[in-house]
Amino acid sequence: MLARVGATSGSQVLLGTALGLRGSLPGESMESPAATFTLAYVVLAVCFVFPPNEFHLAGLTVQNLLGGWLGSEDAAFVQYHLRRGTGTLVAHSLLPLGYYAGMCFAAPEKQLCSVYQAPESWKVFFLLAVLAPTIAGILAYYWSQNGWSNHPLVRTISLYALPQSGWRAVASSINTEFRRIDKFATGAPGARVIVTDTWIMKVTTYSLHVVQQQDIHLTVVDSRQHELLPDSNMPAQFLTIRVTSINPHVKAFDIRLNSTEYGELREKLHAPIRNAANVVIHQSLSDLFLETFTSLAEMNQTYAVPSNQELEPCIGCMQTNANVKLLKNCQEPNEGECQQCYCRPMWCLTCMGKWFASRQDQQHPETWLSSHVPCPTCQSKFCILDVCIIR
Repeated sequence: MLARVGATSGSQVLLGTALGLRGSLPGESMESPAATFTLAYVVLAVCFVFPPNEFHLAGLTVQNLLGGWLGSEDAAFVQYHLRRGTGTLVAHSLLPLGYYAGMCFAAPEKQLCSVYQAPESWKVFFLLAVLAPTIAGILAYYWSQNGWSNHPLVRTISLYALPQSGWRAVASSINTEFRRIDKFATGAPGARVIVTDTWIMKVTTYSLHVVQQQDIHLTVVDSRQHELLPDSNMPAQFLTIRVTSINPHVKAFDIRLNSTEYGELREKLHAPIRNAANVVIHQSLSDLFLETFTSLAEMNQTYAVPSNQELEPCIGCMQTNANVKLLKNCQEPNEGECQQCYCRPMWCLTCMGKWFASRQDQQHPETWLSSHVPCPTCQSKFCILDVCIIR
């Protein structure tokens, strides 16, 4: 889910960046072929490096384009990601050279087809564009030698090999556990987290992080609250967990996941998760909704209690004084589905939020924030915009 949000919002930001680049090319007007090509190439290149859902569905990813060479992830997980990370690095390194080749046709007046006649700035760009895939190719060749024994991933998993065995035995163990249906897996293809009985793995664009469960410390280091996810119209909390190995030669890494998956992750782990940041973890949808309900209510108009009126304890929990009043603020008095509530303040914000959540369709959480529910006392309908905190 997190990855889908990142892909959607990231594409929008980068599209804006591309629009800025289009207008900032020196000597190029907004309607010139060079500026148009630059805009299109930047958007496509960014989507190729950080593919959104549409690119995955269309098969425009390195994994699909090189599928015949990569093989099957289920059959040989480690070997697949050795080739995938290497192939991705080489493919991405060719993007600047592709841009230069495209500009040869989009801007023929620059004479880019003949490097010697091209402007100095373009000569430098061409040199860098050629240098990037050259270095990537040399690196890929070096990694693939001796049966991939030079690859950083192979060096990492070799640390877990027994004295009489090699990295292939460790890879075989990882491959076997990955094929089991009881593994924990979450995230998009470019940011997956996989936990098996023995291993914790994180798949990134160019690499695969692998650590053994018995050798790690896990710590919650950050939490981000999102009031609305673009694809589900629901609140979400994302946790960042630092995975640190006791082996100094194994690099630490972070994993991010939705807090609703936290309980499932803990069931698969053998080590405890420390909460160093004292993060309040919302493991249920109701907890997340209550957090969002509270933050939205705090943005609404406040209500001033008459001086001759005393606030009584909340009739829901009897633990705190009533601190909310329902006032129709969403529309004009005679418009819409909401009605004016004439009850005196009798509920606290937390209990009102729990009441609001309890009256929702549990099968369609995307409708909760926009729904209308009856007042718990007089049954007059209200929405979140009508919940006013008493000041």
